[in-house]
Formats: sequence, C-alpha cells, structure tokens
Amino acid sequence: MPRIGSHFFTDFRTNLEFFLPRVKYYDTFNNTCDTESLMSGPLTPRTPKRRIDTMEELAGAIGVSRPTLSRYFQDPERVSKTSRARIAQGLERVEYVPNFFATRMNRKSTGMIGVIIPYLNDLFFTKLLEAIERAAMEAGFTVITQCSHSDPLIEARAAETFMSMSVDGALVAPLGNHSDMKVHERLRSRLPFVLVDSRPTTMPEVDFVGSNHVQSTGLATEYLCRVGAPPVFLAMPRVNFNAMEREHAYVAKMEELGFEPQIIGTEAVDDVLPFEAHGRAVLDREFAAGRLLEASVLCANDRVAIGALRSAASHGLEPGAKRSGGLRIMGHDDYPLCPFTVPRLTTVAQNVDEIGRAAVSRLVGSIHAQKNQDEQFVKLFDGDLRIRDSA
Repeated sequence: MPRIGSHFFTDFRTNLEFFLPRVKYYDTFNNTCDTESLMSGPLTPRTPKRRIDTMEELAGAIGVSRPTLSRYFQDPERVSKTSRARIAQGLERVEYVPNFFATRMNRKSTGMIGVIIPYLNDLFFTKLLEAIERAAMEAGFTVITQCSHSDPLIEARAAETFMSMSVDGALVAPLGNHSDMKVHERLRSRLPFVLVDSRPTTMPEVDFVGSNHVQSTGLATEYLCRVGAPPVFLAMPRVNFNAMEREHAYVAKMEELGFEPQIIGTEAVDDVLPFEAHGRAVLDREFAAGRLLEASVLCANDRVAIGALRSAASHGLEPGAKRSGGLRIMGHDDYPLCPFTVPRLTTVAQNVDEIGRAAVSRLVGSIHAQKNQDEQFVKLFDGDLRIRDSA
C-alpha cells in the first residue's frame, strides 16, 4: 500500500483553503471588522445585534426624535440628509423591524391595494395576480390578497376586511351575478374599485378591465370552421359569467358564418364539480353514446378542455391526430399547463399581463385623482390563437 506523505495533507489544506470563502465578522457596536479563513482556526462568535421592539426605543438608541424617525419610515426623503444618514447608520447597529401598519397611521394613503380572486387552485388567477403584484410594486403599492373560494359570503367578508384596513383601492375578480351587490356598492362608495376578468350584469357601471370574449371566441370559432367541421360548444353550468359570454359569442359567430350552433354541457352531470371534471363527464356521456367521435369541440375554457382531453384518452381517441376526419378539441385562456397536455392544447390566449397592468394603472390613477371618476373606464384586450396539436 503506498505511503501518503505529509506533503499531501499540506497541499490538501492549501487547496481547500484556496477554494473556501473568506468570512467577514462584523462587530456592529464597535464598527470593526475581522476577516479570516474558514480554515485558519476556531470561529470567532459574532456579536449579536441589540434587539429593539418599539419606535420610541429606537429613536432613543439612534439619537433622533420619534417624529423624525416616523417620517423616515414613511419616506426617507422627508428628513434631512444628516438625519437620514444618522438613522441608516443606527439601523445597521440594531435588530429592528418597523410595524407595517403603525408606519401608515395618520397618513392619507396606506400604500395598500386589496385584490379579491375567486380561486386559489386556478393557475389563470395565479398568473393574473402575479401581473397585478408586479404592476402594483412598480407603482409603489403593496398588494393584500383575499380569495372568495367561490363563496359569496367569503367574498363579502373580504370586501369588508379591505374597508376596515383602509386600503387605497380594490381590484375584484367577482364570482358573478350571485355576488353580494350591496357589499360591492359599499366598497365602491368608499374607495376606488375596478373589476377584473369578469363583469357581472348587476355591476354595469363599475370600471372594468378584461378580455374581449366576443373577439376571442369568434376567433376560435372561425378558426375551427375554417380548418374542419363547425364546432360544438362544450359549455359550463350557467353560473360562470365569462363562460356564458363566450357561449353567446359562439352562437353569434356560428350564425354569422351560416352554421347551426350546437351547445352541450349547460347542466351539471351527476353533480360533479365544474371545470375539468365537468368537461370529462360531459364528453364521457357523449362518447359512450357514440356521439361527437369525430367532431370539433370548442370548450368554454382550458380547464374544461383538459377534462375533455382526459375523456378522449379514456375512450381511445386522439384529438388532432387527423385520422378519419379526427376529433378536435380547443380551449380558451391559454392556461399555463396547455403546452404540456397530451396532446398539447390548442386555445386562445388572454393577454393576462396587460390586463393586470391596465387594471392597476386605472386604479392608481383613480387613487391619485388623476381621472374623472364620473366617466366609466372599460378596457378589453383581444385574444390570440395558440395553435397546437389538439386542433
């Protein structure tokens, strides 16, 4: 067995020390710094920062007045350069986290925007919320999010919570016509309020930012008619406002093109939940009866279409394979999972990023009173085809 000489260990230590980072140890009270290698010996304990819990205690530790410190946390530019530097240096020496709400007391603006979405398990609303948060941060606002969980009572309680928190404005993706209109009217009377994604018929005068469903559904219908058989519309139980608007747009486009509309799925099957389970249940029933095996199917949204794809697979059908005319399935929204389904789902994309930015822009403009509140704001974004394998 070969001997391992002492030079091996020396080289090993040297090489290891070369690659390991050198660590700086700060003494925040004495404002000194020591640098040593991780290999140079026992680690020196780092002096803990002094913990401070109240602004009064912090003001005394730093040596500034409580009002000056409060103004600094509201906006550092509101204090002198000398005080600003003194406070910044002081904060380096202590462990202190300002109370978010305390720093916003007695201010005209809390710097908060409330957002209500209907579902947490829907990636469309996750993407919309991301667009809203990014736009709000760029505008200097913090987003507080509540979910209604498809329950009008929870939606109403979320609106009440925002009013009690004195948020500067609210963006709401409502449940639909069964939302509590009285609560929404109170919300609108107390603060700027913009509807996003869905516009119930019971709130026709509220500012709204969303998709142009007439254009997007018409685009999908026309595409399917152009490349194959006129589509059947796989609807949802008539509680979803956007699905109903798309259904009406489908009927109008089919009649414009000279075709007879055919709608399925307006009633729940065996009390299954909406979306994926609904799409699968409706097409399971049709396929089992030997219907729609080679049809074009336009679904109310992508989640319904994902259920439809699952039904097709379970019946040995291959949407988009173009065999014997071929079953074709198409959705609406461009749900984030669409490029990863089997087959990849053809759909119409909503411009979610622009919807989020436009909604925040309108709300912030209203908060800052830059626009006339008596004039309703409605912004609709067109959809774009996403042609993939399923159609």
